[in-house]
Amino acid sequence: MADPIFVLASPNLQIGFAHRLVELQQTHLQAGLLKAVADLDIATLDKQLAVLMPAAALQKLASLGMRGELLFAAPIVLEACPSLLTYYRTLLGYSQKEFYKTGSGLGVFRRAEDASVWGTDALQKLPALCTCLNVRAWELLQGVDRLAVSPQFLNELSLLSIGPQLRGGSNNARGEAGIEEVFKLILTAIGHAKPIVLEKTATFDNAAGRQVIIEIAADPDVVIKEKSPGHGDRPLLAIEVKAGTDVSNIHNRIGEAEKSHLKAKARKFTECWTIVNVFSLDMEMAAQQSPTTHRFFKLSELLDRTSKAHSDFVASIVALVGIKSQLKAPARSQKR
Repeated sequence: MADPIFVLASPNLQIGFAHRLVELQQTHLQAGLLKAVADLDIATLDKQLAVLMPAAALQKLASLGMRGELLFAAPIVLEACPSLLTYYRTLLGYSQKEFYKTGSGLGVFRRAEDASVWGTDALQKLPALCTCLNVRAWELLQGVDRLAVSPQFLNELSLLSIGPQLRGGSNNARGEAGIEEVFKLILTAIGHAKPIVLEKTATFDNAAGRQVIIEIAADPDVVIKEKSPGHGDRPLLAIEVKAGTDVSNIHNRIGEAEKSHLKAKARKFTECWTIVNVFSLDMEMAAQQSPTTHRFFKLSELLDRTSKAHSDFVASIVALVGIKSQLKAPARSQKR
């Protein structure tokens, strides 16, 4: 009997996560906290914690041989190292999406995590932020009272939330790369029109003498417009790129594309395309989930210049923007 054949992808993603995690440990997580505290005035830190922490919490942590800042936030710590907001957020189990969602009032602090810088407004609100965090930290401590709470345990709790954040960041990077690939494909299709290309925008004149603009946008991902004299921009094509490779989540992503296309349709775009990056796709189901999508493409097929999908994509772009095709027509047979 032949040995079974198993297939696993390379752990390159996890290798990248490992390197990124080591970096975050020194700036955003517990190791960074311990390093920052070593340079602070401990007397001032203790005074702030005494005000911001319940006495019972101080007693509990002291009985465990732990200092208060391992669980409770103090302005002096976060002023010195704004990026440590990540530690207190992840320790409490909040994702960035949940923590900074509309209505939380916490969006003003996002820059502290991303750039390790306090804005003036955020700095003024920092004591109130610490109070808010510490109310939830006290709830956490009470909830895990019967567990073996230690610095290592708290560090591991924060790592539980960092994992999804790293994966989300990887997905965002993959999405941005996919959008860039589609932008390059379009530039290749219209290259003979000699477009003026900037970082995220390309412009050229079509056969009618009108300026065509291709740009990477926020929502939808890529748009093509034509400037019509006296009438402003004429929206031609809206493209949503879903570059994730997880087939189990593809229908959710197509639903997201539909929402974007509905907005594009309201803005008078005449064509809406969706590009996915999965091996298999049930086209009938996809059409049901995004009826506004006129055409579906697979990114892998578009990147294959020998594929029919690539040829169709190029021909459709050329026709849509109104320039002459460079594709050679098939030779006619001569009569004898």
